[in-house]
Amino acid sequence: MEKIDIAVVGASGMVGGELLGLLEQRNFPVGQLFPFSSGKRDSFIKFKGKSIKCHAPSIEELKKARLVFFVSMDEVSAAFARKLAEAGSICIDDSSYYRLAEDVPLCIPEVNGASLKNFFKGKNKGNKSGILIAGPNCTITGAAVSLAEIHRKYGIRELRISSYQAVCGAGRDAMLQMEKEVKHYASTGEFPKEKGVFPRPIAFNLFPQVGGFDSEGFCSEERKVSAELKKILNAPSMKVSSTTVRVPVLRGHSLAIWAATEKTWTIADLECSLEKTPGLKFFRKPEEYPSPLEYGTRTDIVYAGRLRAAETGKNEFQLWTVSDNLYKGAALNSVQIAEYLADNGLL
Repeated sequence: MEKIDIAVVGASGMVGGELLGLLEQRNFPVGQLFPFSSGKRDSFIKFKGKSIKCHAPSIEELKKARLVFFVSMDEVSAAFARKLAEAGSICIDDSSYYRLAEDVPLCIPEVNGASLKNFFKGKNKGNKSGILIAGPNCTITGAAVSLAEIHRKYGIRELRISSYQAVCGAGRDAMLQMEKEVKHYASTGEFPKEKGVFPRPIAFNLFPQVGGFDSEGFCSEERKVSAELKKILNAPSMKVSSTTVRVPVLRGHSLAIWAATEKTWTIADLECSLEKTPGLKFFRKPEEYPSPLEYGTRTDIVYAGRLRAAETGKNEFQLWTVSDNLYKGAALNSVQIAEYLADNGLL
């Protein structure tokens, strides 16, 4: 395949660094690389042994790339992504800004990659048509991947989810806060007094809040979980309730899932579906459940275990999942979208 000129907006950030590493490791056909950061201070990235300076993004500079990855803030995607797509670029956006837009596909390739072809109908590589594609919130990845085949076969009607979200999901400063709190507590028996990234201390603690609260008492992450799962599973009538919890884990999001289906199954049926699910490793034995320490860092797939029938009603089961929120939940998913487009002649 011919090489593709690529821009990465947010290249100097945590997800940007993981994305660049994945492009190199997976031998994606990168032509010229254009890295961008906020431009507030000098920053450099390393790619294939070279140090490259990042610049502040502008429409004219970004137009030099055929493929643009956005791994930055919502407002940055809002300022550039749609304009670039309309000008002919293919934009893969990891922010939340366009995820629920009706004309923007929300994609996890192994779950609904085939739907991307519909958005390219009437477009062709020759006229350099563009498109904007969104990647989902890292929290829903474990649920979307692990439940996709079961939903297709048995029709999930209700979902309840409790998330156990790593601190790196809130950025580098959040990880530094936890490390500082652990060290301070170990030496003094107390937590630092100054306010950090989180609303409460995170070391040796957890709290049921990811994002701000709305007037009905839901935090923003819980709203995203519900809306994005319905869209990515193409299940607008599915009922979804969640409690999102921040836990003192550096990397790797975990989910406790409770699901009710329309059709009847046996545990053996569900085990068979899970073992055939693309992008998923399922552990049958209860004691072999995954944990974020083992499976939450630089892992390419979702891991699931603790499958069992629920006692609360007919056609209900419970499941546990773990996934790397920076890889499969963000950077890797964006690269996999690009790989899917390349493999299907859509770039």
